[in-house]
Amino acid sequence: MSPEFTPVLSTVGGALIGLSASALLLFESRIAGISGIVGGLFTPLKGDTAWRVAFLAGLALAGLGGWWFAPQTVAVTIDRSPWMLIAGGLMVGVGTRLGSGCTSGHGVCGLSRRSTRSLASVITFMAVGAIVAVTVGQLYRGAR
Repeated sequence: MSPEFTPVLSTVGGALIGLSASALLLFESRIAGISGIVGGLFTPLKGDTAWRVAFLAGLALAGLGGWWFAPQTVAVTIDRSPWMLIAGGLMVGVGTRLGSGCTSGHGVCGLSRRSTRSLASVITFMAVGAIVAVTVGQLYRGAR
């Protein structure tokens, strides 16, 4: 069974993401940008590690819980080589450093705070992501 778009579940998921980002901002005065949260673990400040570990553990546990209770909802088929996945992951990592954040930081938190920098970042990474996806798809299709 392949996952399909469901407006109700998508709305609930979006609301949960917004709620978690709002809770982190309200209770910890922190932005829920995953690249910044992970990056902070590599250059830790005193007293700044526990919430980062807890947040990331919550993400992992939520994914594992979804897989445990409804494995069909997280079933994914990837028809790309491991090298393409590694290259894509590295490009995303470099992009988050160049853009000073990721989709969660700019897209969820930055746009909700009306940040013009986040708006420019979201427009840029969505446009570039679409262009790269189409280009790689065309190149990959021709290589078969």
